[in-house]
Amino acid sequence: MSKKILMVLTSHDKLGDTGNKTGFWVEEFAAPYYVFKDAGLDITLASPLGGQPPIDPSSEMDDFVTEATKRFDEDAETKQQLANTVALSSVNEADYDAIFYPGGHGPLWDLATDAKSIKLIEDFLAANKPVGAVCHASAVLLDVKDSAGEFAVKGKAVSGFTNSEEAAVQLTDIVPFLVEDELIKRGADYQKVDDWNAFAVQDGLIISGQNPASSELVAKKLLAHLNA
Repeated sequence: MSKKILMVLTSHDKLGDTGNKTGFWVEEFAAPYYVFKDAGLDITLASPLGGQPPIDPSSEMDDFVTEATKRFDEDAETKQQLANTVALSSVNEADYDAIFYPGGHGPLWDLATDAKSIKLIEDFLAANKPVGAVCHASAVLLDVKDSAGEFAVKGKAVSGFTNSEEAAVQLTDIVPFLVEDELIKRGADYQKVDDWNAFAVQDGLIISGQNPASSELVAKKLLAHLNA
């Protein structure tokens, strides 16, 4: 029987008060999606509001084209699945073997503080199931607590979008918080490499990556954990 994975995408499309759009980053969805699909996993896509999650228009620019994003562009079936994500309120940890969060700036505004998402991650960890997150989506871990009421990231090796990467894209003053700072505030053993290099780290059930280039690494670590 194939393993089941839940991928949770943002429903938030406004980049602060800039008037610009945001959402999920295509590479951070596409690269892991195809790692999971090619491994035969049964993938369910969810988002807080259900339906089509917003794509960050910047992530569709030529500079950010990868083999995975090209494959997605030509994949009508996956686009159809993406257009019909299930509402987060309808999903249950018991139905899946793992959960994965693609980034993009959107999650900073919705998933980071979404009570259903936080409870879902807590349920996955309590059930000894792995949780993957990449780039800005590491923010979904911030308010997750363990059974003792401590922050789940406390003392754990965790990565996520760096302060210097946020500065490089000139959004430090636009985002509601900085992922690196907030993980450190909660006692995480925050880890990173040089900006824009691929980096993923696993500590127990929590698997996280630094930036878009790290998406596939996180997916592969999560897959290895599922297959161990």
